Amino acid sequence: MLLSSPAIQPSGPIPARYTSEGANLSPPLAWSDVPEGTRSLALVIDDPDAPDPRAPRRTWVHWVLYNLPPDVGALPEAAASVGLPAGAREGLNDWESIGYGGPAPPIGRHRYFHKLYALDIELPRGGVLDKAEVERAMAGHILAQAELVGTYQKGGK
Repeated sequence: MLLSSPAIQPSGPIPARYTSEGANLSPPLAWSDVPEGTRSLALVIDDPDAPDPRAPRRTWVHWVLYNLPPDVGALPEAAASVGLPAGAREGLNDWESIGYGGPAPPIGRHRYFHKLYALDIELPRGGVLDKAEVERAMAGHILAQAELVGTYQKGGK
């Protein structure tokens, strides 16, 4: 699978529009080469550099999406605001809220990993899952995965 964005080049800077300093919109994402047998897709965006890239202590979760239909090949900018694909569910981020929370690094340039998983199952529909619950439910069911990394530092530098 291949994951890309017209707004973020691989290992390139994330435009401020998609951060807490800007409009805090989820970036547009597109993917291709979803394997046969895929029943759903899951997307996790997280930052392994929190709070300081020189001394990271945790991975901060910015967005969890699951049960994306396998025939959907993209998400537009501000996907949750304009309407997620039928059946898709948003999970809990590390602000303990549902939805996208853009980059807001307290210090230094952080890396933001956009990870897409093709699954041979749909994940549980009851309740709201967080990243750990999604990962547990995906275990043994990942057919393929793709990754796009972008970076951000406050001030857009």
